[in-house]
Amino acid sequence: MKILFLNAFYPPHVGGGAEVVLRQLAEGLQRRGCDVAVLATGPEAGLQQQVQEDIRVYRAGLYNLYWHFTQQRPGRLARIGWHVLDRYNKRMRRYVRAVIDLEQPDIVVSNNLTGWSISAWDEISAAGVPIVQVLHDLYLLCPKDTMFNHGRACSRQCTQCKIFRTHHAGASSQVAAVVGVSRFVLERITSHGFFTNANRYVVHNCTDANAEQRPAAPDSSAVPLRFGYIGTLSENKGVAWLIEQFQSLAIDARLDIAGRGKLDYEAKLKAMADPAKVSFHGYRKSDEFLRSIDVLVVPSLWDEPFGLVAVEACANHVPVIATNRGGLPEIVQDNLNGLICSPDEPNSLATSMLWLYVDAELRQRLARRARASVEPMLDTERMLDEYQSILRKTLQGTRIHHEPEPADHRPATRIASARDR
Repeated sequence: MKILFLNAFYPPHVGGGAEVVLRQLAEGLQRRGCDVAVLATGPEAGLQQQVQEDIRVYRAGLYNLYWHFTQQRPGRLARIGWHVLDRYNKRMRRYVRAVIDLEQPDIVVSNNLTGWSISAWDEISAAGVPIVQVLHDLYLLCPKDTMFNHGRACSRQCTQCKIFRTHHAGASSQVAAVVGVSRFVLERITSHGFFTNANRYVVHNCTDANAEQRPAAPDSSAVPLRFGYIGTLSENKGVAWLIEQFQSLAIDARLDIAGRGKLDYEAKLKAMADPAKVSFHGYRKSDEFLRSIDVLVVPSLWDEPFGLVAVEACANHVPVIATNRGGLPEIVQDNLNGLICSPDEPNSLATSMLWLYVDAELRQRLARRARASVEPMLDTERMLDEYQSILRKTLQGTRIHHEPEPADHRPATRIASARDR
């Protein structure tokens, strides 16, 4: 099977969990005998090709006002202009066409479309290649891909988002199969009329984690207690809320923050943090960071599509405090492997941190149960099995769908659509 993966970025350019999982899929399927290529946007003009881990990786220079893999925050007008062009970036189609001509894939697995826009679907369909769309974010409903505005998660599309996404649901009818990395993200997007002709699946992101990286019952006497956050430093991730809530507590504890964000927002967070209590560590490898803390906090204010870092924490026997947003409750279960709080109750985060600080027995019990609670998400081979099955079914169904009908009767088998279930 020849597979072309399409995504906004590809390592070493990592914007989030999508790139981590995409690399696992590409390299894993290549090891299993598939012929894999990847097409992503890149910093240089034109189309560049290189080989990474035996995978042909194409990087296309982005036709827009700027390349969006940057820590610099462009001005407001530039950002608006960027999203206007990204509604339907026709000029990016030439790269999709060129790589399809070179690779002749049997199937295209489309991931984050930021930078490519839905014009990529049209080009892939024009080439007669079936599409599997993997949903990692809310890009199809919101130009910023977060559905987050004025400090709050949006319960519905605003007028601007509706305008910027006017034709997207209709265009999604070209997609043969759609995969949500959580039930939440799949249901949220399909509820807006997307993927009416597609078979629908949920495949949780997986990560391979070494069970021996950390003892299952950490030392409860360690002082000070170490709370940690790792991820993008942005408003929707709730890092400012975390700092405020942590600093409101008079406890012998520290807060370690790892990750990067826009430079101006990083500066804002550092200005509000007490350096005697809060430390910023920049980029850190997740396993290394998780081994250095006692409790992970995932204080997302937006509807987090999944939350791979919560899985990684549990795999390392680290209990998690997470919000009840998006796909996080599919990972973190209250009083099993962590505690759930809510941005709608601002002090609930401080209460959860205080609870785990005071109750060492509870903290140990959550830590002991954490890894077993996410065991199905620690097997990337299982994730590869699921994706391989979806790709095979999609290819089989597409071929059946496009076979000419015999003159004397209709075929009994056809593609199953969302309406069939």
